[in-house]
Amino acid sequence: MIRVLLADDEAMIRAGVAAILATDPGITVVAEASDGSEAVELCLAHQPDVALLDIRMPRLDGLAATVEITKAVPKTAVAILTTFGDDAYVSGALDGGARGFLLKSGDPRELLAGVHAVAGGGAYLAPEVAARVLATFRATALTRSANAKARIDVLTDREREVLALLGTGLSNSQIATRLNLVEGTVKGHVSTIFTRLALTNRVQAAVLAHDAGLVPQ
Repeated sequence: MIRVLLADDEAMIRAGVAAILATDPGITVVAEASDGSEAVELCLAHQPDVALLDIRMPRLDGLAATVEITKAVPKTAVAILTTFGDDAYVSGALDGGARGFLLKSGDPRELLAGVHAVAGGGAYLAPEVAARVLATFRATALTRSANAKARIDVLTDREREVLALLGTGLSNSQIATRLNLVEGTVKGHVSTIFTRLALTNRVQAAVLAHDAGLVPQ
């Protein structure tokens, strides 16, 4: 049985959502809150599997409550259920630890699917929200890729080969073997790459190599 806490400052909304959840025999509402602070307190008291939070609530809004619940009751998966699907709200919720973002205007089946998903350790975004998140991710990835390719323009062909192998997680000795070089030469190339690209560690180098497309996907 999935135990749910429902938080919304409008009693009629809470009643409607509770009625939808009641249609699923595998879900039960164990507590209801009318503001974010009460939601945090009830999560501490009831340890629900899922906390469904509205965003705009008095005393403590849903985004702030998400952060507190995630820290104080890590077993409780938080999902936002709101009228407002603005990108800033989506980003704030996910950054705060929410595993789901649902819209009140969505199909009731999405609500049930979302509760089951986050309760099972997964994540769930309303379809229209997921579409925007994916579009934003793609745009960001394209920008990141273009910036990375521009950064590595300062490298020689050999240095790019070394950076590509850094991206696969190889050590200096392994890179030396792969490129038929002595380890000291590879160490020198790595040092030069770090200096020219303003990198401080191999993890940063690996990320840059992937972003620049040097490492096969």
